[in-house]
Amino acid sequence: MSQVLIRSGRLFDPSTGLDEPSDVLIKEGYVTAIGSNLDEDGAEIVEAAGCIVTPGLIDLHAHLREPGFEQKGTIQTETEAALQGGFTTVCAMPNTDPTPDNAPAVEGLLKRIAQDAQVRVFPVGSTTVGRSGKKLSALSELADTGCVAVTDDGSPVASSSLMRNALNLAGSVGMVVAEHCDEPGLSGNGTMHEGAISELLGLAGQPDAAETASIARNIELCELTGGRLHIMHVTTARGVEQVQRAKERGLPITSEVTPSHLFLTDEAVAGGDLTPAYNTSAKINPPLRTEEDRLALLAGVNAGVIDAIATDHAPHAPEEKQCEFDLAPFGISCAETALATVTTLVARGELHLAPALRSLTQGPAEVFALQRHVPGIGTLKIGAPGDVTVFDPEEIWTVNPSQFASKGHNTPLAGIELQGRVRAVIVEGTVKHMREAPDA
Repeated sequence: MSQVLIRSGRLFDPSTGLDEPSDVLIKEGYVTAIGSNLDEDGAEIVEAAGCIVTPGLIDLHAHLREPGFEQKGTIQTETEAALQGGFTTVCAMPNTDPTPDNAPAVEGLLKRIAQDAQVRVFPVGSTTVGRSGKKLSALSELADTGCVAVTDDGSPVASSSLMRNALNLAGSVGMVVAEHCDEPGLSGNGTMHEGAISELLGLAGQPDAAETASIARNIELCELTGGRLHIMHVTTARGVEQVQRAKERGLPITSEVTPSHLFLTDEAVAGGDLTPAYNTSAKINPPLRTEEDRLALLAGVNAGVIDAIATDHAPHAPEEKQCEFDLAPFGISCAETALATVTTLVARGELHLAPALRSLTQGPAEVFALQRHVPGIGTLKIGAPGDVTVFDPEEIWTVNPSQFASKGHNTPLAGIELQGRVRAVIVEGTVKHMREAPDA
C-alpha cells in the first residue's frame, strides 16, 4: 500500500479555512488523516518544517503545444515544468494542430496525455471549428469526451450571435465558455499596451477599450442566455470593475488573472538593468498594462472578485523570440515562476495569502467544475485526492531560464530575485517532485 506522510508543515487549506501546524497522511492516492504527530510505518516521509502545505495547485490556462508545435513544447516537457512550479493539475488550451474540436481529436489528445503527462491534465475544447470563429464545434460531443470547458483562446469569438449560441449550448451540457475578451477592431495590430511606453518606443498599442468593450458584450450575452461565462486573463482596472458588477447582479461569471499581469507592467517592454529595450520576452496577449491596472488586479484577487490565478504559460522556441519586437510571437513561459511571483507579492504585502492560495486551488477547481471529474480536487479534506503542494515561503532564489524544464525560456524574469519556492509536489498520492532544502 503506497503511503506518504507530510510532516510538520503549516497546513493551509482555503476550502476549509484551516491554517495550523499539522501532518497529512495519504494512502492509496487519498488523504486519510490530518493531525499532529501522525505516524505510519513504511510511509514515504516529506519533511515540511518551515513550509506551507496546500492543496495541489491548479492551472486553468496552459499551452502544452502538443500536438503540432513540439518545437515550442511537449506534453512531457510542459507538464514537467508545471510540476516543478507546484501545479498538480493543468487545463490544456486548444491552440494545437489538430484543434480539439471533435471527439476523435480529443481522444487522440487524451492518449498522449495518458502516456506523457507528469501531472493531471484536463483538455479544453475549441468553441468553434478550427478556432476559426465561423462554426460552432460539436459542444455536447466535446463534453462527453472529457473537455472541461471550451474556448478559442487567442482568437475571440467575434460574432455575437455565434457567442450567444455557444453560451446556450455549452450551458445545456454543463460546460463553461471561456473567452479571450478582445475587440479586434480596436486592438488591431497592437503589440503592447497603448500608452506612454508604447508612444515612447514607437510601437502600435492595444487600448484598454479593446478588452472592456468585449467584456461588456459578453456580460450582456451571459445575462441573455444564462450560460456560464469565464473571462480569461483580465488585465484592466475597468475590466475588474465590470466583472465585480456582473457578479453583484448574480450573473454566472468567473474570471482569471495571470501572475505576469499581477507582477509586471508595460514598463517591462522598455527593458531595465537586466533586460534590453523592446524586450520580446515581455510581449504577451493581452498585453502588460499600467501600474494602476496592476494594483486593481491585485485588489481584485484580494477581494475575491477574481476567481483564479492562471498562468497562460506559453512556451516558444528560442529563435522565435529572437527577432524584432513586432515580429515576435506573444507569450511568456511562466509555469515554473508563477507560484514564486505570487508568494513574492504576498511577502511584499500586495497580495493576501488566503485569497492568493484560494485562487490557485479551490477557485480554479470551482470555475471549471473539476470536482465533477475528480471529487474533492482543490481541497485537503479527508477523502480528497492526494494532490499536495509544499513550498517554502521564505526561500529566496534567482530566476535562471536555462534551468527551466520547459522548452520555453521566454521569460522577462531572468535574473530577478523571487521569494518562495516549491519544495515537494505529490500527485495522486505519489511524490513526483522533491527538492532538498537549501543549506542554512
